[in-house]
Amino acid sequence: MSLDDLEDGQPFSYSEGKQDFVQIAFHGRVVTTLKGKDAVKFLNRVSGADVRTAQLVMAKVTGNFKRGNEKTNKSER
Repeated sequence: MSLDDLEDGQPFSYSEGKQDFVQIAFHGRVVTTLKGKDAVKFLNRVSGADVRTAQLVMAKVTGNFKRGNEKTNKSER
């Protein structure tokens, strides 16, 4: 994923649950769940942040879940 991908849209989103629980999604699919102190730290970082900064924070928190070696759909070839 490049920085341009983050600027073109908002691929990441998050939902906050009860008792310090946050789920981060990439294009609507949940890829990371944060609990406890990690969730609180994340919420503190994204609260009041602009969209680009929040997208970067979510990209960093989700880690390296796309490594480039995934199989592509036959229709994408």
